[in-house]
Amino acid sequence: MSDQNSKNYFSSTFKLGILGGGQLGKMLLYETRKFDIHTIIMDASPEAPCKIACNEFIQGDLMDFESVYKLGKRVDILTIEIENVNVKALEKLEAEGHRIFPPTKALRTIQNKATQKLFYVDHEIPTAQFMRFAYRSEISDSIENKGLDFPFIWKAAQFGYDGQGVKVIRKPEDLDGLPAGECITEELIDFKNELAVIVARSASGEVKTYPVVEMEFHPEANQVEYVICPARIDHKVAEKAQEIALKVSDKIQHVGLLAVEMFQTKDDKILVNEVAPRPHNSGHYSIEASYTNQFEQHIRAILDLPLGNTESKVAGIMVNLVGAEGHTGDVVYENITDILRLDGVTPHIYGKKQTRPFRKMGHVTIVNQDVNRAREIAQQVKERIQVISK
Repeated sequence: MSDQNSKNYFSSTFKLGILGGGQLGKMLLYETRKFDIHTIIMDASPEAPCKIACNEFIQGDLMDFESVYKLGKRVDILTIEIENVNVKALEKLEAEGHRIFPPTKALRTIQNKATQKLFYVDHEIPTAQFMRFAYRSEISDSIENKGLDFPFIWKAAQFGYDGQGVKVIRKPEDLDGLPAGECITEELIDFKNELAVIVARSASGEVKTYPVVEMEFHPEANQVEYVICPARIDHKVAEKAQEIALKVSDKIQHVGLLAVEMFQTKDDKILVNEVAPRPHNSGHYSIEASYTNQFEQHIRAILDLPLGNTESKVAGIMVNLVGAEGHTGDVVYENITDILRLDGVTPHIYGKKQTRPFRKMGHVTIVNQDVNRAREIAQQVKERIQVISK
């Protein structure tokens, strides 16, 4: 193992392990390759997007204790690009002196949405009112006993991603077919905007925040369609969002990135929705628009290097590329040449060969000095490009 204090990460014997080989890992690898840091990735899929860019690839189940533990023994630092990993294996590694980022205590808090919500209450962090249920069937009992009124949000306590594991419940039938296990229900917030702040925290405690971004969601898929930076909000609201994100970061004591998603209510209160302890969809714009993008910042933070400048050079808008409805199979990016003719447009294709409805297949960043002009071009991108199957 390398000397922790030498900071000899570059072109050296140092090894960085990453649990998860999806698009977030692939974009982390842009930065490790830039710095010539040796990486070992583990993912269950033999076709994981990370496979082509890491130094070593291990096919393995992220929820399997032995697989995660073995990887942790081989590397100097272990990080994640997805929360659904075997935390018991990480706790054993941490107890043995291995460096795990985010720390397992932070990951335990965040991994379960019920635990996460209770954490906000305990630390007086504003969040939507919620109820916790061990089984989905208990929700029906609560409705019958007038403890819960329609409409409300249902969330699976664990294993949700990209809009999966979240549903608006307006009538009893909407509960049909949902997973039977632990879940929470939340008050449906009548919000003005959905916002996010990414906080970077290094191993020695240096902290920086990225600008507040505004997120526009697909009404059915519950996925982000646009991320807009800077958010088009009053500076006082932006300051409040930054303050609350910093408080969450301080209480959780993560190392690396923490993406804090929030609601701006009609009367300009800020409520924390949920957090992710890793690079996040809301920070993809930073690759083209920021002085230091979120992926480089995550690497800097976990290696305890000085954090980079989080300011934007230009306004940036990110458009998610998701599989079109009615298309499953070998992917085709229709009209991609057309969008490349537009000013300030950069596509990122994640390397997933198979598309299906609403699957995240890539994103497009639009940069411009004027955020409103960038938003207009983003609309053109959204209308032109289609992710279809052959």
